[in-house]
Amino acid sequence: MGILNVTPDSFSDGGRYATIDEAVAFALQMVEDGADVIDVGGESTRPGSNEVLIEEELRRVVPVIEQLAKRTAIPISVDTYKSQVAEQALNAGATIVNDISGGSFDVHMFDVIRDHLASAVLMHMKGTPKTMQEHPAYENVTKEVHQFLAEQAQSARAKGIQQIIVDPGIGFGKNLRHNVQLLKELSALKAIGCPVMVGPSRKSFIGEILDLPVNERLEGTAAAVTASILNGAHLVRVHDVKEMKRVARMADALKAA
Repeated sequence: MGILNVTPDSFSDGGRYATIDEAVAFALQMVEDGADVIDVGGESTRPGSNEVLIEEELRRVVPVIEQLAKRTAIPISVDTYKSQVAEQALNAGATIVNDISGGSFDVHMFDVIRDHLASAVLMHMKGTPKTMQEHPAYENVTKEVHQFLAEQAQSARAKGIQQIIVDPGIGFGKNLRHNVQLLKELSALKAIGCPVMVGPSRKSFIGEILDLPVNERLEGTAAAVTASILNGAHLVRVHDVKEMKRVARMADALKAA
């Protein structure tokens, strides 16, 4: 899954794709580089970020999705926790909703996904983007993440959603130790019965381990992607598609050997 942030303030690439043409061109380059899904987001969810008004989020994502749907056949995902944004994005051509709240922030989200016969990515997050990194604490991070995702997946199934993907939410209300433990114990999430997605790309825990800024975390991301796949991830959400596609193919070969 290739990341397309059409935001001015995302932690890694905020403001780089400020126009529709720039955003679409970058997305199509990711497709050429091997992306299987494009994930379009119009609100930064970096630690400490503020919520974006629905109207502004719609203005950012809907025109891009409309253009992409006309120019590529691969699935388009919308990264949002707001049902109104999800609905208009699905009407514009998206087929997946990637919800960082796991469907817990908006009571209408599962209805919208079901009514459009779309797929759902349910992620775990402790708190909100504004507060999530203020001393996150768990008794057992893997167990608590598993419990939340299992409950949300069950609720989504009960609503009639056919395809559900779960994401442990690396970097969302977790510290370095939590993130490393989740990657090490990722296989525990397979018991939920859904494909597992992991998004470690350029995250701060890589910067902490390697003492490197966000633009120098390619190798650390590659290691995290490899660990994710070897421990059971079915999808990886990344910025550097060309490089991580190669990493994923290598990890797949090692896992299959």
